[in-house]
Amino acid sequence: MPKILGIDIPGKKRVEYSLRYIYGIGLSRAQDIIAKANIDPVKRSDDLTAEEMARITAILQEGYVLEGDLRREVAQNIRRLISIQSYRGVRHRKGLPVRGQRTHTNARTRKGVRKTVGVIRVKATREEMQKDKD
Repeated sequence: MPKILGIDIPGKKRVEYSLRYIYGIGLSRAQDIIAKANIDPVKRSDDLTAEEMARITAILQEGYVLEGDLRREVAQNIRRLISIQSYRGVRHRKGLPVRGQRTHTNARTRKGVRKTVGVIRVKATREEMQKDKD
């Protein structure tokens, strides 16, 4: 497994797909990097020479915000939205969808598991609950 910027990328995959394992690189960015580095897109990551790895690393370091820096930047942006109490910041704080999705139904990913709120109808169970409180 080759390492680029301290991240292990899969060796058996083509370079354009293995670069996507680095946080902040998608398919189009990976294709741009390969084009700038003059690397054959069909080549596998294991087949890269040390010089080609150095070219990719240089391109990544000079032109892109990746991994920890990118995660930190995103987190700071969210903290800023929360601190200025914008609508999006309030939605982040409450753990609700931020980009306008409906919440009456769906939104389970953001809201979490359903918490049933209701009345206990069985008298025996209700009395046990009262005894536990006292």
